[in-house]
Amino acid sequence: MVKIKTVASQLPPYSRTTQEILPYVKAWISGQEERFQKKVLRIMGNAGIDRRYSIVDADDMFVPRSFEQKNQLYIKGTLPLAEGALRKALEKADWAATDLDYIITVSCTGFMIPSVDAYLINRLGLRQDVVRLPVTKMGCAAGVSGIIYAKNFLKANAGKRAAVIAVESPMSTFHQKDFSMVNIVSSAIFGDGAACVLLSSNEEETGPIVKNEDMYHFFDATHMMGFELKNTGFHMVLDPSVPDKIATHFPKIIYPFLEKSNTTIEDINHLVFHPGGKKIVQTIENLFGVLGKNIDDTKEVLRSYGNMSSVTVLYVLERFLEKEIPAGEKGLMLSFGPGFSAQKVLLEW
Repeated sequence: MVKIKTVASQLPPYSRTTQEILPYVKAWISGQEERFQKKVLRIMGNAGIDRRYSIVDADDMFVPRSFEQKNQLYIKGTLPLAEGALRKALEKADWAATDLDYIITVSCTGFMIPSVDAYLINRLGLRQDVVRLPVTKMGCAAGVSGIIYAKNFLKANAGKRAAVIAVESPMSTFHQKDFSMVNIVSSAIFGDGAACVLLSSNEEETGPIVKNEDMYHFFDATHMMGFELKNTGFHMVLDPSVPDKIATHFPKIIYPFLEKSNTTIEDINHLVFHPGGKKIVQTIENLFGVLGKNIDDTKEVLRSYGNMSSVTVLYVLERFLEKEIPAGEKGLMLSFGPGFSAQKVLLEW
């Protein structure tokens, strides 16, 4: 059996409430048409996010930067976040860094070779034979993807331990001269952060069991979500039809997976969902509300931190691992990402 031992989150040094950010936004769009300005401020104010965190302070956010400068900002800011998340997780689990057999790092908001896991090996003194896997280009879904890859490795290797570290800085992809609605919406919902999940196939470990996992890929939907790489950096691609597409495919995403896991939706006690944004959260809440289920923890993470891409669902998972959950209860993890795809994990306490 593969179990989730613990989860630890790590926040960047800077944060502002939405109300504190609005004056900066007003100054940024001051040269635009008045009707557009009102629309932007309405989007920012109605995103359902009270506070967001960033590797760069708001005073420096609206300074024009080249692609190279943005990527250097990403590297400088995310390395300490990833290290902090891994150190906190190891401390919570009472594991040494040398106990890790497998390390997966997840990120899509910047580019670096060697990848962040190579730096973590040196900074924490991991074993020289640790197996490493950097995961990129999977966007918001990659937090769950990392758990799936770790589970499959551990299932094939009894008595081993793995770490999944997700670290993202959507704020470092912000475009100061781009007043497109996609840039506006992504700026309104995204924030920076990191988290680490520790898993084990050691029988003596405690924690929820990863019972099953699955990926569901939407055909002919590669245009719906992702990044376009231009001379100025990563430009967000976010189709407004995403919530409707999720609702349309929802039965195919959920029910076959539960059926092959010998489980029904009635058996699911806890929903560990990635909060993509206010509209996606409302769509998921409507779909599960009629089944008597809630996604209160998902909504609380979105309100408190915003969407941190692959990291966000791990913040939701951390909230569940901090609860006293009776043995035998089940949880369903779900996140969506570029492709377009849905990634799922079934948990049992």
